[in-house]
Amino acid sequence: MFSSTTLPATTLSDCAHALRFLSIDAVEKAKSGHPGMPLGMADVMTVLFHKFLTFHPANPTWANRDRFVLSAGHGSMLLYSALCLCDYPGMSIDELKNFRQWGSLTPGHPEYGHTPGIETTTGPLGQGIATAVGLALGESIMSSRLGNDIIDHKTYVMCGDGDLMEGVSQEAISLAGHLNLKNLIVLFDDNGITIDGKTDLSTRDDPLMRFKASGWHVRAVDGHNLDDIQKALTWAQTNDAPTLLACKTTIGFGAPTKANTSSCHGSPLGMDEIMHTREALKWSYDPFDIPPPIRYAWMAAANRHKVTYELWQSNLRLLPADRKALIEQQEQTFNPDMLNTLKQHLLTDKPNQATRVLSQRVLDVLVPKIPFLIGGSADLTASNNTKTNKHTTVDAIHRDGNYVNYGVREHAMAAAMNGLSLYGFRPYGGTFLVFSDYLRPSLRLSALMKQPVIYVLTHDSIGLGEDGPTHQPVEHLAALRCMPNVHVFRPADGIETAECWELALTSTETPSVLALTRQNLPTLRATADVNLTAFGGYILGDIDADRQITLIATGSEVSLAVEAQTELLTNNIRAAVVSMPCFELFDKQAEAYKQRILGKAPIIAIEAGVEFGWGKYLKATDIFIGMRDFGASAPAPILFEKFGITRQAIVNTAKRMMNV
Repeated sequence: MFSSTTLPATTLSDCAHALRFLSIDAVEKAKSGHPGMPLGMADVMTVLFHKFLTFHPANPTWANRDRFVLSAGHGSMLLYSALCLCDYPGMSIDELKNFRQWGSLTPGHPEYGHTPGIETTTGPLGQGIATAVGLALGESIMSSRLGNDIIDHKTYVMCGDGDLMEGVSQEAISLAGHLNLKNLIVLFDDNGITIDGKTDLSTRDDPLMRFKASGWHVRAVDGHNLDDIQKALTWAQTNDAPTLLACKTTIGFGAPTKANTSSCHGSPLGMDEIMHTREALKWSYDPFDIPPPIRYAWMAAANRHKVTYELWQSNLRLLPADRKALIEQQEQTFNPDMLNTLKQHLLTDKPNQATRVLSQRVLDVLVPKIPFLIGGSADLTASNNTKTNKHTTVDAIHRDGNYVNYGVREHAMAAAMNGLSLYGFRPYGGTFLVFSDYLRPSLRLSALMKQPVIYVLTHDSIGLGEDGPTHQPVEHLAALRCMPNVHVFRPADGIETAECWELALTSTETPSVLALTRQNLPTLRATADVNLTAFGGYILGDIDADRQITLIATGSEVSLAVEAQTELLTNNIRAAVVSMPCFELFDKQAEAYKQRILGKAPIIAIEAGVEFGWGKYLKATDIFIGMRDFGASAPAPILFEKFGITRQAIVNTAKRMMNV
């Protein structure tokens, strides 16, 4: 068997060709895919896997493995081919032959949780490099807490021109440089081509200067010179800041007529071009045929760290009791009993506070008890109430913290939180609800990857007041609710806020959005022995079976419904109030439960947002009271009055419906 440390350059070149031809043959068989990047970056990939990447295919989730992220996810066959040659579980030649087919382990773009060896879902450009910042940050924090004898590895990212054009990449690059994530190494496929053609059609950036300006080490590399690649990666290992290696490559390397053109970016080469590519690169083997010497060389690379892995496992078992206790402490999970005392205080004191403030009171209790909880905010810490006096800040020097100042970088914050979650932390981050538009692509990936990231989105309606319609979210609740696998919580008081946090922290596969108010709200709940928010919607108060009308509301509007209920009773109209803090959880309840809560009486739904999404609960004769415009700049009470979201509006509507 070949040793990866003694392979001659020609053999490494043959190993790179194996990646190239497995990739282009799979794309050709699928009649779909992107052959250009695998042809261009195969040399870099080969050197990385054979000489530098620390991994153990028998245990793809080894805690101290290097993380490899293919940010340019359209080049997925390059990674699938490497995983196949390294014998990752299930990654057979047959899986490569089933590229982009139903049920295969080789989907069009890498998907976390679907294919062994895939660290994060990529495809939307820029997401991989931004998520990798979170992975690198996770390593840095965990290494500081547990010691570098337990956690000490790199995060490698392979990206392309498109990744660096996306705005989220600059947010992530800047954040990584500021935090001095020296364990992060980016391999830039500098081929100067995008789908439309040469990059000078749309940009004149100097990527090296751009990264350098953000505090990175940078170096230009010949991406087809194996020695130059190895020297550059060796240099990057001990750098005291994150590193960019700009690998100058030719997209479609070896393809006689399509190399260095956009035509090989997103389309198969075609059988004739593949035949001539085989001739040009002197690859005489049939499709999907890898000769034994090359296969053995790849297996040698895959087994390079078997002894390292086994030694690490032994050292972990032999850790002294105090070190083991430290690891167990990091794994401390949420226990609902943690909030019992707080909930009793809320029931007794009945505070009139904004749910963003009540959320901070919950965090005051939780942060000291849950080490894996990592907070942060996109430069709105004091407004989001995401930081407590129990937090310590993570920065370029201090790693053993639990709060990140993400700056005005909502998108990179969300992507980094995905990385932290993938690393094993439970991250939460704050911004205004209206700015969920800026982070939505990363939130979508939280949902797609089933990562229980927590989004603390405050200033949740026109109730934020004077900042006006640019900051007043009216369509955002509806927009977030339509996304699969997301729980959108809008609590009405302190008890519901605590319950929302309980549900967010016990979720294992679903991200949570906490939509919280700026304005104060009264305490409505009288009991807290059962987490009623877990039902998604429930009847608040006593009136149920004999109701004449049902008032359904969320968040700050629940208190308006309660006030209206009291006034309606003086007019001999019995109204039931339903608090609906989470549509998604309510929709999962048994049909009998939902029918009992909604009842048969006419319904008035009240929410300071648009009506979209409420239709599934309302009949044609039911009424929605909410927003049909973007808001305005004025104090909150004036806004609610002017837009007709008031106690009196609810009462008047109910009377009309009752013909009173």
